[in-house]
Amino acid sequence: MTSAVAERTRAPIPVLDVGGTHVTAALVDPATDCPISSSVIRRPLGSHAPADGILDAIALAALELPAGHRLCWGVAMPGPFDYDTGIGRFTGIGKFESLSGVDVGAGLRQRLVHRAERLCFLNDADAFALGEYRAGAAAGHERAVCLTLGTGVGSSFLRNGLPVHDGPQVPPGGHVHRLTVHHVPLEDLVSRRAIRAHYARLETLPDDRVLPDVHEIAALAKGGNAAASEAFRYAFDTLGQALAPWIARFQATAVVIGGSMAQSWDLIHPALSTGLAQAAKPAPRVLAARQPAEAPLIGAAHWAQGVQSAP
Repeated sequence: MTSAVAERTRAPIPVLDVGGTHVTAALVDPATDCPISSSVIRRPLGSHAPADGILDAIALAALELPAGHRLCWGVAMPGPFDYDTGIGRFTGIGKFESLSGVDVGAGLRQRLVHRAERLCFLNDADAFALGEYRAGAAAGHERAVCLTLGTGVGSSFLRNGLPVHDGPQVPPGGHVHRLTVHHVPLEDLVSRRAIRAHYARLETLPDDRVLPDVHEIAALAKGGNAAASEAFRYAFDTLGQALAPWIARFQATAVVIGGSMAQSWDLIHPALSTGLAQAAKPAPRVLAARQPAEAPLIGAAHWAQGVQSAP
């Protein structure tokens, strides 16, 4: 190995984690698989902005990283997105609509000038799952399902540390959000908007009161509010029931939970476990993510080193 190749191998891996409200840029140390803490940059991102505004904001965060990193980036992006071509497919989902049909890869490379030669895109839930497999709660599990619970339900089915996107053992595309429950789309029953709507149906609210957000409903549930408790119980019991047949087919031994809603673990865990137990035999372990913030960065870095999707 030449000194130049060895130096490139030791150089940190630049990564981006793009979300609906924030973008995180970081450098990951290939020797430890961990983000370099001093390099992690989190900046606000407006998902309803024009395409150039979104790309500018992502690139500005990326350009804040120290120089001297590799030129191949790992980029975790929410779907729908064409991860092979780097083109956005966001239509009718309420965020990043301006990126639909836009070559995000080309736009970012142009803005990153000499800092990027290649961008390796992957689904944000897959990035989270890969990170949890390499350095978190999914480690040691041959088959695991990883969920990110936030605005909706992100998911990744991992087999031997690789995302599985097709085949009879996984839902369409390998993503749970495409499932239906009682002929209703899953995210109409399990999502931020679904929990808020269910709470509003159960609780009599004054006309002038603003409907609480999910974290406020969680606080009410922990304080003994029956309507708030039932809104959470119903959502995650339903998620467990919808997921259980696929857990059984996939033979997963662990379900790893991350995302912003995972902060309400004491509400989610019992309801999800109950729902899973109705159909998944034996029921898998339901585990909280060990690396909730770092996992997508770790996973994106691993992907950038040449991991390919499982067949």
